[in-house]
Amino acid sequence: MLVNKRKILNDPVFGFIGLQSDLIFDLIEHPYFQRLRRIKQLGLSCLVYPGANHTRFEHALGALHLMRSAIASLQSKGIEITADEAEAVSVAILLHDIGHGPFSHALEKTIVQGVNHEVLSLELMKTLNQQFDNKLELAICIFKNQYHKKFLHQLVASQLDMDRMDYLRRDSFFSGVVEGTVGSDRIIKMLNVANDKLVVEKKGIYSIEKFLIARRLMYWQVYLHKTVIVAENMLINVLKRAKELTMQGIELFAPPHLQWFLKQNYNKTQNLNFELYKSELLSNFVMLDDPDIMASIKVWSKHNDPILAFLSDAIINRKLFKIELSDKAFDQQRIDKLKTEYSALLSVNEHEIDYFVFSNTITNNIYELNSDEITILMNNNATVSIDKASEIDLSAISKKVTKHYLCYPKKLALV
Repeated sequence: MLVNKRKILNDPVFGFIGLQSDLIFDLIEHPYFQRLRRIKQLGLSCLVYPGANHTRFEHALGALHLMRSAIASLQSKGIEITADEAEAVSVAILLHDIGHGPFSHALEKTIVQGVNHEVLSLELMKTLNQQFDNKLELAICIFKNQYHKKFLHQLVASQLDMDRMDYLRRDSFFSGVVEGTVGSDRIIKMLNVANDKLVVEKKGIYSIEKFLIARRLMYWQVYLHKTVIVAENMLINVLKRAKELTMQGIELFAPPHLQWFLKQNYNKTQNLNFELYKSELLSNFVMLDDPDIMASIKVWSKHNDPILAFLSDAIINRKLFKIELSDKAFDQQRIDKLKTEYSALLSVNEHEIDYFVFSNTITNNIYELNSDEITILMNNNATVSIDKASEIDLSAISKKVTKHYLCYPKKLALV
């Protein structure tokens, strides 16, 4: 039976998105990609911005749409991109997030330690390549930055890639933080290639300035919002406690694939060859999604372990801890005093209090001055980095900012 694979999708951000390739359609239909429908793009940010419930599935399709626009724009300027290269770079951006798990950063810090989403994305692309008769070879080559046309990789992963171009617009749209809106259409129209490097024509410089400022605002207003930070850390502690109890031989409710991760002792396996356990890890990983984690936490909120139950209930019912932010490190004596006070209130020991009173840092710099810097193509065909071409001072954006945070329960929540 013939199937029409040239579908048109209606996206709330970009409107109609056309699928121009049978391979793209088949990859989207694959269970690995369909899983992204069940992975929220912004994790627990919906606890701050109620509308931020969009998924990595939508984001990947949006990035694909922007990639097609970028290819067409570059080709119109005489940049040679063959049909095979266009499809390969489109596949690369479509699959760039396929290795993301539920609540990615929380998962990577707890039950999937030692294997980040970039590694998993590449491994899943390799698996798909085998299933699709090696049709992803060129896409993987571009994804790994091993293809001779380096600007194609920059479209997938750089400081001005289609990934960032989509997530800024999409996250701004769904969170309602209008300051994050970027002029992606204009930026894409201003793209060019010089010396095999992706550049922006001079008349697009204001759009790039707006892009960098919007990214800065989105990081501090959305991605690193203090309530998101405390919620993610509480989720990390829930998963840590679940793993700790599981390693002690205490059986917890969880889907079999989540159970597998809870039972892995990465202290013993992390030095082994990844190939030895890759197949089993991947087969369990591709089954994991947000509903698995949240359903488990909902059950754990009634567990007889008071720590797991307290933290799980706090996540489910949004009883989040208090968080303080500071430009300077918090006084250790104050932290110790809080731990002593809450140890008595919660009846927990010296080890267990770390689940409730904790401090750390967040570090971010929006733009890095390195070999991957955003480059402006001047009218005389010379190329200049954006920080030198811009009339505004971008030092605040390129400066690495570190903030300290301290979290502890609100006493009213203990009553």
